[in-house]
Amino acid sequence: MSQQQTLAKPGSLAGTSLHTGEKVKLTLRPAPAGTGFVFKRVDMRDEPTIAARIEHVKQVERATTIAEGSVKVHTVEHVLSALCGLGVDNAVIEMDANEPPIGDGSALPYVELIQQCGVVPQEAARSVFEVREPLHVETKGGSLLTIVPDDKFRLSVTQVGPDGMHTQYLSLEVTPETYAKEIAPARTFTYLRDIQPLLDKGLIKGGALDNAIVIQDDGSTISTGALRFKEEFVRHKMLDLVGDLALFGRRIRGHVIAVKPGHGPNAELTRALAKRYALMQSLIPAPFQIPTGEAVLDINEIMRLLPHRHPFLLLDRVISFEGEMKLTALKNVTVNEPFFPGHFPNYPVMPGVLQVEAMAQAASILMLRQGENAGKMGFFMSADEVKFRKPVLPGDTLLIHVEVVKARRSLAKAKCHCTVAGAIVSEAEVTISLMDR
Repeated sequence: MSQQQTLAKPGSLAGTSLHTGEKVKLTLRPAPAGTGFVFKRVDMRDEPTIAARIEHVKQVERATTIAEGSVKVHTVEHVLSALCGLGVDNAVIEMDANEPPIGDGSALPYVELIQQCGVVPQEAARSVFEVREPLHVETKGGSLLTIVPDDKFRLSVTQVGPDGMHTQYLSLEVTPETYAKEIAPARTFTYLRDIQPLLDKGLIKGGALDNAIVIQDDGSTISTGALRFKEEFVRHKMLDLVGDLALFGRRIRGHVIAVKPGHGPNAELTRALAKRYALMQSLIPAPFQIPTGEAVLDINEIMRLLPHRHPFLLLDRVISFEGEMKLTALKNVTVNEPFFPGHFPNYPVMPGVLQVEAMAQAASILMLRQGENAGKMGFFMSADEVKFRKPVLPGDTLLIHVEVVKARRSLAKAKCHCTVAGAIVSEAEVTISLMDR
């Protein structure tokens, strides 16, 4: 499915919250494309909302809590897991308390609610993060989470309890079908030794045997009904992982390998994904309008001034002049540049020396446009104060900014710098000598 999806109609369920023990009614509502998942507190004045995003995560002890200002929502992972697992991209989650109902401790009640509502496609394209390089997080508690490239969304999870108790492993591709059948029914669980400390912290006030599995010190379990799966514990860890990764805000195409996952480690992986995505977005050049008019030189006009030709003509256009001594030129860096096959094949980077050459060519244009220099050629004589600050990659739009600071007879000195998306990537002071052709 390449399109975003939302619910066909609203639907509601009610119950008791796990940690606060409060009665709560939750309603899922359709939302416009691009909304993502938004919680709405209808019990508060003005019915404030909070987006389910990783930057809003404030607490990860035994559940994932999001907060913004005075708006707080506890234990968001099960409802987010069900929405994400069934392929929903946009929904408003209304609640009249600060924690969703726990149901039977699984995501099955939410899956059934979503199926009753129905899921419909929207016109906007789905935002998908395709993992290209491995990403790894490791915690002091021994949790290891890695995500590697894959053409699907897959989970391979190992659950390890205290003293190695109930160690379980499972690997699944997550689709709406496998999620509803293999992941959603798995119930939350806790160890008997942890119950009193949790109660002392004011947690699990709504906990009961009909919404959780209790594991005793000898490894036996207490619950309402038999285990639903042989590996029910690791399946529930998968359920939580899907819900916590939903806070990334976009679909993931990759393989998550997790050992001893939990809400804290899950949040760390989600933050790492968000940071990686932000870094990739920062490499996209900011859009700008290329000026037109007499003050702009296209490639044909540049070639009338400069003797350089492919593959050594490093300017595509001059986009602005300021008086006689300043200009800004443009170079579109593409993967087809002749230097990329050798610099470097597996990580193409524009050579810094060619950025300096682009500065020198732009400085030559400034001088050659002056009437007394008509018919001459500019020769690159020297470069001083050269600095390279950031790599220039295929797809970047390189802007070359030049200011002539000294001109005398046949010599000119210019201060130059190159930028990509507003950030300086290189700078130098170049000297040009003008000679007859």
